[in-house]
Amino acid sequence: MKTIHRLIRTLQQKMPVKSLCLRIFLLLLVMGIVPGFIVGAGIVQNYEDRAVENRITAVQGQLKIVANHLISNDYLTKYRTGESLSQTSSDVINAELEMLANLYEGRVMIIDSNFKVVLDTYKISEGKIMISEEVVKCFRGENISNYDKEHGYIEMTTPIMDTTANTTGNGVVSGVMLTSISNSSIVTMMEVLNRRVLIIETLLAVVVVTLAIVTSIMMTRPFNRITEAIKDVKDGYRDESISVPDYVETIHIVDAFNQLLKRMRTLDESRQEFVANVSHELKTPMTSIKVLADSLLAQKDAPAELYREFMEDIASEIDRENRIITDLLALVKQDKKSKDMTITSVDINELVELILKRLRPIARKKDVEVVFESMRAVTAEVDEVKLTLILTNLVENAIKYNKDHGWVKVELDADHQFFTCKVSDSGIGIPEDSIEHITERFYRVDKSHSREIGGTGLGLAITKGAVLQHKGTMTVESVEGEGSTFTVKIPLNYIAS
Repeated sequence: MKTIHRLIRTLQQKMPVKSLCLRIFLLLLVMGIVPGFIVGAGIVQNYEDRAVENRITAVQGQLKIVANHLISNDYLTKYRTGESLSQTSSDVINAELEMLANLYEGRVMIIDSNFKVVLDTYKISEGKIMISEEVVKCFRGENISNYDKEHGYIEMTTPIMDTTANTTGNGVVSGVMLTSISNSSIVTMMEVLNRRVLIIETLLAVVVVTLAIVTSIMMTRPFNRITEAIKDVKDGYRDESISVPDYVETIHIVDAFNQLLKRMRTLDESRQEFVANVSHELKTPMTSIKVLADSLLAQKDAPAELYREFMEDIASEIDRENRIITDLLALVKQDKKSKDMTITSVDINELVELILKRLRPIARKKDVEVVFESMRAVTAEVDEVKLTLILTNLVENAIKYNKDHGWVKVELDADHQFFTCKVSDSGIGIPEDSIEHITERFYRVDKSHSREIGGTGLGLAITKGAVLQHKGTMTVESVEGEGSTFTVKIPLNYIAS
């Protein structure tokens, strides 16, 4: 047992309380040891029951022989009538009873039909009246046996059956043999058996504890390899995906981690690209301003018209820089205050008409027709400022990236859960390989054309963020050279996170 305690203490030192390894160990320990102890206790108990049953059967068999001798010698009849029993018969019967009493370390009493003790091997109760439940039941034909484990004896009754007393042949109980025998031999054997069972249980416990430790460590080793692999990734020692195909569970965990790792790498690459794009976008106007300023400084006697032209170009570059910074601030604010929503009930039809009214002058410059088609009146719980930003960006892009004499169509519809705003145009379209990237920050399909119309490459990123804040979705369908369709789907009732 000391060995087991030492093993458990060692295991507790190496395994935290919430460790899967410790829990597997405890489970295997319980499953291995508890059944062993139950089986051991069952074996001892079964032995005791069988030993008592065999002892009762053996003694009853010998008592029935003595009972037959009593009947054949008319022992009870002669005792009742006062006739003397032959010396030989009396000696034989007494010897048999004494032998039984000595053999089983017990006591035998013969009781006649008047409940009088005829013979007592202890010579204590002879001539006395013995009335007990067991004796009464035995006179009625029931054999009774009781095992008193606490006091260490087995008590039984044996009927003395006289088959010649009536004509039915069933016999009449003319007397009872009340016998008490010691269970010391059974107890001694049980002590030996208990010691052996204890030795076996101790060996079993040691084996089970050892197997449980080895098995629990082996079963959790794949998870430890996952932990080490993740640490290596975190410390930067490895970049490739990890693989631990030992169990289905480890495969699922590793797959989930690899997907997360892939996502983190994508985000890291996106962050690096974003920083590079920001640096480039902010540096380009500054470079132009620097070149224009240096050109003016290099010309000592430059005419006023040239100064004016250069200052207009500088002002244009400053405006471009300001637009980039404004959009960047909008993105930062959107990321940091994603839960800062001012939700009100808004008439979406009225809001769309107001936005189109503001943007139609821009459309007229390119001779682009803007059409609004509403299927029904729509009222929704939205952030009016952010929804205005969403629709303005989409319609403005549809106008800017359109062809001359083209069209822009805005369709509004709703069901019992969502309202849908679809912005279609007849513009230049988006290449198929660029559709999934257009909402990335600073991504442009045609960089030269975007700069001509003053785009910063942040509009759709801001738009998508605002849609997600409304728990909505934005999808894009486009054919290069034919036009694009942006579909925004937003819940009618805002659900806070």
